Amino acid sequence: MPAPAPYQESTTMIVRPQPHWFRMLFVWNGSVLRAIIPQMLLMTAVSTLAVFTGGKIFGDKLPLNTSTFTLLGVALAIFLAFRNNASYDRYWEGRKIWGALLIAARALASQGLHYASGDAAQRQLFIDHIVLLVHALKHQLRKTSPQADLERLLPAAQAQQLGQARYLPVAVMDDLRALLARASDEGRLSDARLWACDQQLNEINHCIGACERIASTPIPFAYGVLLHRTVYIYCLLLPFGLVDAIGYATPLISVFVSYTFLALEAIACDIAEPFAVSPNGLALEAISVEIERSLRELAGQPLPPAVRCGPDYRLD
Repeated sequence: MPAPAPYQESTTMIVRPQPHWFRMLFVWNGSVLRAIIPQMLLMTAVSTLAVFTGGKIFGDKLPLNTSTFTLLGVALAIFLAFRNNASYDRYWEGRKIWGALLIAARALASQGLHYASGDAAQRQLFIDHIVLLVHALKHQLRKTSPQADLERLLPAAQAQQLGQARYLPVAVMDDLRALLARASDEGRLSDARLWACDQQLNEINHCIGACERIASTPIPFAYGVLLHRTVYIYCLLLPFGLVDAIGYATPLISVFVSYTFLALEAIACDIAEPFAVSPNGLALEAISVEIERSLRELAGQPLPPAVRCGPDYRLD
């Protein structure tokens, strides 16, 4: 079998095949190590200071031992696990919502193409609106400008009008419903088929609202502050509790344990915002383009270039 092609890093999520176990030790892109290097340097300095002072601060010995940190470490690990589970739930729910959007967009495009009669221009306009809705939702979630997609997919006058909308995906969905209603009024779409198309529009509306709910409802700030403070206090005190037991190995063990806790906290913060532009966020650009390619193929139109995040990337 041919060797898999190397992954390509987009501006969003990094998706790659599972590397060899030895290469995994040195992975840089996509890890949170880059974000916590300052903290690791601080922990190295503090643990080195603890070794040279014998665990004393301002001449006084801190009465700490390893049993205290063992109990605290177990409790903190459980706390971090709950925090990571809450963050991953938001990430996975976001992925399921975009999967549902893919299904509804495909179904609506297929129904519009086959249920309603009309010329090529009307079919083109209908597909363009569905494509625009997907890209508009991506832009709204990432707070980026949709102007380029508006100008690419709509006539200038309509693009200018829709560009004023505060909630662009909802405005595009309303235009889609207007296109279906017009087809029904003109006798090009029966009532039963209009109802079927309307069901898919309602599903798309549900996906838009669900994404807005995740984006506008972060994990409570006080929860993150408590975890952040607890992790840092634990890591800063850890060298003074280990120095009597392991001596000069204190910096090595302290930095390793701190890396585990600090990295878990950083990962939880990263994936708690699944629509953000980050190496561990959802690959919305690739997903949006893949949906567009799927709809263009249904309509027999030229496909735009794919945005690949890696050879093992899948939508479904």
